[in-house]
Amino acid sequence: MTTYIARPILPTVLKELRSADDSGRGMVPVTDDEGGAPLRCCLRRSEPGERTALVSYAPLRRWAAETGADPGAYDEQGPVFIHAQECAGPEGDGLPFTHAHRTVRRYSREGHILGGRLVQHPDDFEAAIAEAFDDPAVALAHVRAVEFGCFLYEVRQDAG
Repeated sequence: MTTYIARPILPTVLKELRSADDSGRGMVPVTDDEGGAPLRCCLRRSEPGERTALVSYAPLRRWAAETGADPGAYDEQGPVFIHAQECAGPEGDGLPFTHAHRTVRRYSREGHILGGRLVQHPDDFEAAIAEAFDDPAVALAHVRAVEFGCFLYEVRQDAG
């Protein structure tokens, strides 16, 4: 049975981002008074009072560095929320942040965009992920927020 794995930002990458983000800026920690920020380190919403930071992250660039792909102009970076200190990572293994409109953007092994799908209803989310990986040319997918286009997490297929 095929399962799909939501991948948080890896601890080694988080350590780098807490020193200097993918734009070369140092981290500026803040206390999140309201909570609700989508944390990419543990794939959950922040709680009021937690120390977080908004950093610039280039997910496709980092994936390409691991795989030897060359995303060319598809390389992009944008803001993501993380804990300002090391955290325990995700508690579960489901697909998080599915309650709002999302896009599932598909990428080839070369790092090029193969297309995407708008997901408007939470019940359609898993089907959209499965549809993305029905195409054998898809190496990974990014889940993004519709409102700002922000990267939420990467999904890979696990043949288990």
